[in-house]
Amino acid sequence: MNCLMVQGTTSDAGKSTLVAGLARLLKKRGVRVAPFKPQNMALNSAVTADGGEIGRSQALQAQACGLDSHTDMNPVLLKPASDTSAQVIIHGRALGNMQALDYHAYKATAKNAVLASFDRLRQQYDCILVEGAGSPAEINLRENDIANMGFAEAVDCPVILVADIDRGGVFAHLVGTLELLSPSERARVKGFVINRFRGDLSLLQPGLDWLEQKTGKPVLGVLPYLADFFLDAEDAIHNAQRQGGAKLLKVIVPVLPRISNHTDFDPLRLHPQVDFQYLSAADELPPCDLVILPGSKNVRADLQHLLDNSWRNKLDRHLRYGGKVLGICGGLQMLGEFIDDPNGMEGTPGHITGLGYLNYSTELLEDKKLHNRQGQLTLNNLSVPFTGYEIHCGATNGPAMASGVFKVHGEEGETRDGSLSEDGNILATYMHGLFDHPETLEQLLLWAGFASQSPAQFDLNTHREAQLERLAEVFEQHLDKSWLASLAAQ
Repeated sequence: MNCLMVQGTTSDAGKSTLVAGLARLLKKRGVRVAPFKPQNMALNSAVTADGGEIGRSQALQAQACGLDSHTDMNPVLLKPASDTSAQVIIHGRALGNMQALDYHAYKATAKNAVLASFDRLRQQYDCILVEGAGSPAEINLRENDIANMGFAEAVDCPVILVADIDRGGVFAHLVGTLELLSPSERARVKGFVINRFRGDLSLLQPGLDWLEQKTGKPVLGVLPYLADFFLDAEDAIHNAQRQGGAKLLKVIVPVLPRISNHTDFDPLRLHPQVDFQYLSAADELPPCDLVILPGSKNVRADLQHLLDNSWRNKLDRHLRYGGKVLGICGGLQMLGEFIDDPNGMEGTPGHITGLGYLNYSTELLEDKKLHNRQGQLTLNNLSVPFTGYEIHCGATNGPAMASGVFKVHGEEGETRDGSLSEDGNILATYMHGLFDHPETLEQLLLWAGFASQSPAQFDLNTHREAQLERLAEVFEQHLDKSWLASLAAQ
C-alpha cells in the first residue's frame, strides 16, 4: 500500500485541490485510491453513505476516487461554535462542544480514532492520499499533533509540501517551513509542489534551481493558475462569480459569523443567469429578488448578529417590495417564533426570540440528525424530485410546519419538511444541497422571481466531474512523470 501526505505551508495553499486531482489521476490509471484527512476544522460538512458527518472536501475527494464517502476518510471533524470552542465529531458522530484547551488535552485520545480509521482504509486500498491541516510549522500546536507531522511520523508516511505562489513569498514559505521541522520530519519531506503560477516558467527556473540546491529536495511540479476553476470550498468564502450570461435574478446571502455549509450556494454562484452576492450583515440590503438565510453552527448568536444589524427591518422592506426569503437549516430556525437551547448545545443555555415570520419554534436537542434525503418538492403547482441532506440538532414544531413542500422518502417512512408562508413569499427548509439537483434548482429559481420561464440548466455534479477531469489533465502535464509513476505503482 502506497501512502502520501500533502501538507501546505499555509491554509488554502492548495492541499485539498492537490489531493482531489491526484486522486482522479490515480483512479484513471486504475489505482484503488482513497482520501484521508486525520483532523479537519471546517463548517462545511457532508453526510456520508454510512450516516456520519465529515468535511466537505473529503466528500469531494471521495468522488474524485469514484467512491462513496465514509466516516473513516475524516475521523476527526471540528466545527467551531465560537472563537474558543468547537463541536468535536469523532467517526462521524458528535461528542459535544469542547473548549480549545480541553480539546488540546483530548488529542491523545482522538489519535486512537485517527489511527483506527487509517488502518481500516489501508487494508482496503492500494494508495491513501492524506491531507494535512493548516501548516505543519505551527509550533504551539506540535504537542500531540494528529493533523500534520505527528500523524506522518506515527504511520511512517512520506510528505510533499505545497505552497501558493500567487500569495507571494513562496520560497520563504517553503524554506521557512522546513527550518521549523525536526530533523526526522524534514527528512520525511520528499519534495515540493508550487501552486497557482502565472507567467513564463523560465523566469521562475532560477528560483527553483536555488530551492533544490538549498534544501536538497526536488520540485515535483509547478501547477498553473487555473482561471474559472471552482470546487467545493472547505471553509473560505469568496464573492468571485463566473462571468458572462444575462443576469436575470439577484440573490443575496448575509455572511454570518458561524455560517455553515455555504457550499449550498455554489450552484447559484456558478449559474450564468444568477447575480449572486455574499453581503456583510452590517451592510445595507440592496434591491434583490431573493435573500437566503444560511445554515449556522451557532444559530442563536448568529440570529442576534442579524438583529443587532437591523435585519428584521431590512427583510420587512425587502418583502414589502415583492422580494422572496429562503431559510435553510439555521435560517429556517431564525424565521420562526423563538429558538430554545435548554442544554447549551451551542453555548450558554437560553433562548432567543426569532424573526417571527413563520408560526413555529425550535428546540435544540442533543440528538443530531444526519440523513441523506430524497423525495418530491411541490412548488409552482409542480412536483419535481429533489435530493439533499440534513445536518442539525433542532426539532422544529408549529402550525407553519404543516405546509411542508418537501415530501421526504426515508427509513422512517414518508415525512414532510419545510414551511411556505401563506402569501408564498417565505420558504424554509432543513434540507441542504437543494440547488445541486437541476430540477429542484429550476423550480426554486422560478419561485424566487426568475425573469424567464426557462432558466438555463445547471448541474453541479456535472460541473464537479468536469473540474476533476481538468485537474487530472493538468497534473498529468505539469507534475514529475517518474514521481507520478512511483505513486501509482502497486
